[in-house]
Amino acid sequence: MSAAELAATSAAPAPSTATAPATAAGLVASDSGAHWSERYSRALMDTFGAPQRVLVRGEGAYVWDADGNRYLDLLAGIAVNALGHAHPTLTAAISAQLGTLGHVSNFFGSPTQIALAERLLELAQAPEGSRVFFANSGTEANEAAFKMARRTGRPRILALEGSFHGRTMGALALTHKAAYRAPFEPLPGGVEFIPFGDSAALEAALDENVAALFVEPIQGEAGVRPLPPGYLARARELTRACGALLVIDEVQTGMGRTGAWLAHQHPHLGGGIVPDVVTLAKGLGGGFPIGAAVAYGERAASLLGRGQHGTTFGGNPVGAAAALATIAVIDRDGLLEHVREIGAQLRSEIAALGHPLVAAVRGEGLLLAIELTSPVAVELAARALEAGFIINPVRPDTIRLAPPLILTRAQAADFVGFLAGVPRTATPDPEVSR
Repeated sequence: MSAAELAATSAAPAPSTATAPATAAGLVASDSGAHWSERYSRALMDTFGAPQRVLVRGEGAYVWDADGNRYLDLLAGIAVNALGHAHPTLTAAISAQLGTLGHVSNFFGSPTQIALAERLLELAQAPEGSRVFFANSGTEANEAAFKMARRTGRPRILALEGSFHGRTMGALALTHKAAYRAPFEPLPGGVEFIPFGDSAALEAALDENVAALFVEPIQGEAGVRPLPPGYLARARELTRACGALLVIDEVQTGMGRTGAWLAHQHPHLGGGIVPDVVTLAKGLGGGFPIGAAVAYGERAASLLGRGQHGTTFGGNPVGAAAALATIAVIDRDGLLEHVREIGAQLRSEIAALGHPLVAAVRGEGLLLAIELTSPVAVELAARALEAGFIINPVRPDTIRLAPPLILTRAQAADFVGFLAGVPRTATPDPEVSR
């Protein structure tokens, strides 16, 4: 659809202002969205582009901007806000921990840090001898896994075409997209990319010089692209045979996002395999920054020795308390089953629209992609934002949905209703797509 068509279409309701909340924060109440955006452009580096909106408050699956408009958040901070916004259990846990013990250096331990490591090993179904390294984010969790691979003494590391593992230098070396890599080359060496989901190519690439294979069960940044059934099981067989580590990046897919604690635990994705390392972040802290590298078994868990890696904030008591609270709510409220049900509802209802703009819906649980028949994802996301829905044009022809795990049936239906009202013809608009 063109920008003109988008502007002319007014069937969908305007963002609601009826429930715009008052806030006690004078800072937030003091300015309009336009003024905040102007101040943003003067004060922040231009690494993300101009903000689409300046958000001031969230509650459940909704957020509000500085002008009082409400939006259904179907991106959740890119798969981060597992429990939505301002969840009372999460905010209470963080407040209580911050009021008790806010931060200690990693020269010391804390009960929440230790309890979280034990809980993650349990959820990961990790064998005896397994250990956890805590980081601040997903890219740092992958940096830890990268260094573990280096410690094997082998020179080669394999990753898949289409991969995204982060933007720090080691994780960036594992990331396939040329536009992300080129401005920062030379990157750490030894990384080779092999075709996505091609078991024969993997078998041909593996030998006793390969330290590790890095894979995502579902490639999020590549457009929510699941590995074909059987690939991970075959990768496990092949890496074990040659002594290479199998590193599964569950930064986006982990902690219930797909309806299982870890995506590779789905029989059709992982088939019950035991990896060597799993990396986590995003939904782990429910919005509080924390990442983790889970090493399975004594071999992987002992690759990094004392002084060979570190972090200032990783696993601090507040982050660990946030993660424990997030896990407890997912468990208590049956959110894994809920995610499977709501995800299936979204997939089936979007497909049932028969909308000519929708080519396919794919993904797992509440990590979904709407593949479009034209490269108009940017225009569609802009139209959705105007109508009160936050979605992500992850590729020119693909929309990514990663809403809070608490998304209700009615909220999902609201978005499907929006899609039903989108113009049925589509023409890329170079002015919007630029």
